[in-house]
Amino acid sequence: MISCSGVTVRFGKKTLFESVNVKFKEGRRYGLIGANGAGKSTFLKILAQIEQPHQGSVSIDKDVKVGYLKQDHYEYENATIMNTVLMGHQELWKVAQEREHIYSLPEMTEEQGIRVSELEEEYADLGGYESESYAGELLEGLGIPTDIHNNTMSAITGGFKLRVLLAQVLFQKPDVLLLDEPTNHLDIKTINWLENVLKNYNGVIIVISHDRHFINSVSTDIADLDYSQVKIYTGNYDNFMEASTLAREQLATENKRKKEKIAELQEFVNRFSANASKAKQATARAKLIEKIKIDDIKPSSRVSPYIRFTVGTPLGKDVIFAKGIRKTYGERTLFRDVNLSINKGERIAIIGTNGIGKTTLLKSVLQKIEIDEGKVEWGATVQSSFLPQDHREGIGEHAETLIDWLYRYAPADTDTSVIRGLLGRMLFSGDMAKKSTEVLSGGEKVRLLIARMIMQEDNVIALDEPTNHLDLESIEALNYALTIYKGTVIFVSHDREFVSSLATRIIEIHDEKVLDFNGTYDEYLQKEGSEFFKRLGSGAVLTPTA
Repeated sequence: MISCSGVTVRFGKKTLFESVNVKFKEGRRYGLIGANGAGKSTFLKILAQIEQPHQGSVSIDKDVKVGYLKQDHYEYENATIMNTVLMGHQELWKVAQEREHIYSLPEMTEEQGIRVSELEEEYADLGGYESESYAGELLEGLGIPTDIHNNTMSAITGGFKLRVLLAQVLFQKPDVLLLDEPTNHLDIKTINWLENVLKNYNGVIIVISHDRHFINSVSTDIADLDYSQVKIYTGNYDNFMEASTLAREQLATENKRKKEKIAELQEFVNRFSANASKAKQATARAKLIEKIKIDDIKPSSRVSPYIRFTVGTPLGKDVIFAKGIRKTYGERTLFRDVNLSINKGERIAIIGTNGIGKTTLLKSVLQKIEIDEGKVEWGATVQSSFLPQDHREGIGEHAETLIDWLYRYAPADTDTSVIRGLLGRMLFSGDMAKKSTEVLSGGEKVRLLIARMIMQEDNVIALDEPTNHLDLESIEALNYALTIYKGTVIFVSHDREFVSSLATRIIEIHDEKVLDFNGTYDEYLQKEGSEFFKRLGSGAVLTPTA
């Protein structure tokens, strides 16, 4: 249905893809994976023919329609939410606009009457009469209620703009659906809805996502971008990890066997090549050595940072107390009468729908914003580190090298080699340590902020959507590091795998209240059942100024 032939892409001296030949088949759902910077988003744009390769070509079968999830949240600010979705079907939208224009005229000419009858036929053939109903279903599924579908895009928050763009590309019903990080800014309920939509999709799906649960649930195949190539593996991400690890181990084992055989033959050649009676045997063995080929095991571009958080000052039993706290923005109250007691060694996940106040609650207990009522008290031993969702807040606007930036937070008399070593463990080795903070990708910014947290050795770690922009390897490394950390962890996340594997306590914000559950995420779902997903469906959509 869609295939690449000899696709090569270079950025300067760096080769992203080299002669990629791959075919994506109808009815299959491909999870496109690879390290940060490997070129996943670029590859998707090449498939969408938004960008062109330096060499090679993309072939799309005749009459096949390709849909690509746009990333420009602000392209449709003056359009209504409903119309933004309808614009996804360009042919239908063009017909609808011309039809509407003719009907709006005070009088029709005979020619216009003939034309509008033609348009009515086209409109019906393209599904125009069912279009608003279908678009409404998509918007509802993505958590955007019916009563705001005729509001302008400027009236909704950034995360919900992405949901509208996702509805737009789904509305097209393309034969090939290309999705780059569709789960960003989606809550748990909406991700679950999207999974079900994609699993019932008939065309080709190629999706990039850092959400391990999502990739595992949706994918029938994994397209692995590594070694400047794209290789297809049957099965989901867990199947891929098993298969690729096993293949690499088998290759290493076979190489070891071949090297042992070569050593054995070479020993005979060395001993008997000068012996007249065994010279022929030695020559034969030398020829055998030439025929044995050692397979090249290339170093993978997929590498994991080494993350370990240590505690400099031991944490006392009492960590953070919040009593009767309330926070309001304008006329909207996010939460009120909240009482929390956070203890040593807990790993607390703050969950809820987008815009409900998760980040605000986190910043309130961290004393990073002022509350309107109540009080927050810290234990005497508490020292905290914070990874914000807005990386500019953590790194700042001033451009400087990674070494200089990290050195600013280092203890007195810290040697530069220590800074370089820490950056190296965060995958900024060699000259990369001299890179400017202003050119970092999203994933690189997160790793740099993690480096600072490691160096500070604080006993309370707070993170706001830490898995956004990280590749799967980095997420797994962070997940493990927080699991064995001896301090207290408080985090906001929509990544179900991350929450499920890490949290020992769940705090859900809903309807100006905080539901506090002492247990794992899976235990919380068992207790709350369908009520939890109902609550997620009634979250905040409108911007504070709307």
